Amino acid sequence: MTAPVVLWDLDGTLLDPAGAITGGIARALAEHGHAVPEDLRRFVGPPVGFSLRTFTDVPEEEIPRVVASYRARYRTEGLAQTRVYPGVEELLERLHHAGVRMAVATQKPEPTAELAVEKFGLGRWFETVSGAADDAAAAPRDGLAHDKPAIIAEALRRLGVDAPDPARTVMIGDRRYDAEGALAHGIDCLGVAWGFADEGELGTGFAAVARDAAELGELLARYTAPAPTGR
Repeated sequence: MTAPVVLWDLDGTLLDPAGAITGGIARALAEHGHAVPEDLRRFVGPPVGFSLRTFTDVPEEEIPRVVASYRARYRTEGLAQTRVYPGVEELLERLHHAGVRMAVATQKPEPTAELAVEKFGLGRWFETVSGAADDAAAAPRDGLAHDKPAIIAEALRRLGVDAPDPARTVMIGDRRYDAEGALAHGIDCLGVAWGFADEGELGTGFAAVARDAAELGELLARYTAPAPTGR
């Protein structure tokens, strides 16, 4: 039997960005003279360019400049505000020692995601970090609101998983994008209640929702438990 595979979202799942994303977006918008929306939590999860088009009135031609300002500040200031969620490192260590193969699948640009993973010492548990192309100003391809299915597909490809076993493969995330991406590949998504989901968002598309890392570990046992041995 093949080893179980667990894919992890980054912000809101592994890492608590605190105000790194919401505050960074607010400052980038203000810096370029644009109104700041009241609900900035919606910006955590989808690509920045998509969020600016959807939740603000920033003209298309100015989106690249706003994104560039946000990205530059995130690397210099945002990562300093970020923390690993309680219990996550211990869970990653247990899964790793149990032979579970793991990867990050995030809509954050891949170079930035790799930087965050290494900064917090998480790289030793992940075989790869699959992220978005670093073209924040680009509109979603093929009319999609997000690229999560493609990002998950790339993570699986790098792991050498041509056809994921739904009994042994699972995605973990905090937004509907994670569940939609997992569904596109016929696998379950476990939700985490400590992230940035809107009210009621975790009620649809998720196989189950964990309140903390300990409960997540219990839910993961369904996918990662050793196969029974025959006599």
